[in-house]
Amino acid sequence: MPETRLRFAPSPTGFLHVGGLRTALFNYLYARHTGGRFILRIEDTDQSRKVEGAVENLMESLRWAGLDFDEGPGIEGEYAPYIQSQRLDHYRKYAQQLLDQKDAYPCFCTETDLQQMREEQLARKEDTRYDGRCRHLAADDVKAKLAAGTSHVIRMKIDHARPAYIVNDLIRGEVHFTPDQIDDQVLIKSDGFPTYHLANVVDDHLMKISHVIRGEEWLPSTPKHIQLYEYFGWEIPAFAHLPLLLNTDRSKLSKRQGDVATEDYRNKGYLPECLINFVALLGWNTQDDQEIYTMAELIANFSLERVGKSGAVFDTSKLNWMNQQYIKQKSAEELFDLLQPFLPEYTNLTTPEKLQKIIQIVRDSLVTLPDIANRLDLFYHNNPVLQSETLINQVKSDPYQQVYKSFVAQLEQIETLNAENFGQVMKSVQKETGIKGKNLWIPMRIAITLAEEGPDLASVVDVFGKDRCLHMVKNVIV
Repeated sequence: MPETRLRFAPSPTGFLHVGGLRTALFNYLYARHTGGRFILRIEDTDQSRKVEGAVENLMESLRWAGLDFDEGPGIEGEYAPYIQSQRLDHYRKYAQQLLDQKDAYPCFCTETDLQQMREEQLARKEDTRYDGRCRHLAADDVKAKLAAGTSHVIRMKIDHARPAYIVNDLIRGEVHFTPDQIDDQVLIKSDGFPTYHLANVVDDHLMKISHVIRGEEWLPSTPKHIQLYEYFGWEIPAFAHLPLLLNTDRSKLSKRQGDVATEDYRNKGYLPECLINFVALLGWNTQDDQEIYTMAELIANFSLERVGKSGAVFDTSKLNWMNQQYIKQKSAEELFDLLQPFLPEYTNLTTPEKLQKIIQIVRDSLVTLPDIANRLDLFYHNNPVLQSETLINQVKSDPYQQVYKSFVAQLEQIETLNAENFGQVMKSVQKETGIKGKNLWIPMRIAITLAEEGPDLASVVDVFGKDRCLHMVKNVIV
């Protein structure tokens, strides 16, 4: 069997969109699942849209997500270079071949000509497309214009005599396009740079790409690519077009409704393995109910047969739930290291040992890493007090006050208070007051943590010690 070779080919126009991350991931998973190669190629032929630093950002985002590529910028393989602006000679060579074969032609239409053409088509209630007028220019006219240096592009001829263009899509099955749906595509722009359509076909062939997995927005362009493969006499790769990513209201995922950049989620404290797991399930699923996958499990289970055709909803609440599960799975040491960029400066006054204890107490409440800053007030505020009117009224009740006064009396008889002897102290309070169960424990939780629910109370007591616990309980005695 020929080696499977897949590529992720982003344009350096800014950040790595989460849709791009999914495309990269599915290519990566298929390559790894089949024992093939995963290639990164930078498609920067549209120089007007190129953003400074975007290539570095794209590569850093892929590295952060754990998507290591086998060939690409900085990891040169036998098909280098992997940046299209460094491969212009290839595209000019093959464009000339198409001209020589009469499968392409120079087009001298100006932007004004094209705008007028579109306006006339709209007035006639027709679809707007290039009408092929330069396709029929006399050879002498073409020669004269070229000799005069008239600005022009090179367009491919669409075969209007054929019955249909058929795309054999691994996700969607056979998709048919009639020639009248497709116009004569520009292959080489007036600046000498190729369009995506020519460059990606030439590079996919020269780099021996076996499978092209990309977003469904490229499906209508695929007939043009098939036409190019046929003109060159090249083998056509397998195509798979992924469904759109949608907001929860089923609109197309866009920055207008929230974050769409991979780096946004990184900066907001989502773990890379969580984001990868979440993105993998956008359009792909297994037959069981498993939701948490390691990268190794994704690679082992991935198949294009399980990718759906309909749009996949990007549900942030599901992402939050998943990130919380990944945080819970981290070892104390791993979590301590991950939280360092998000810890407030005042935590520097705490010993690492005590800070680790505090982190372990609040860890299960963390949805994203920056949440840590909002979970530390109880431990670092000098004199935290109840704010809830409901809880303030509760602690004033007679049973609660009995518990508090007995607890203070018990502490006055011991030197230290920690997780080990806290249970015994509470047994003594129960024996003295006759109060037990939740009526015993809820008053203590409210007094010490200022909430009815929360982390393990004994762990909080262990961090607080005798003096702070005394202070907190005395604050609620009336």
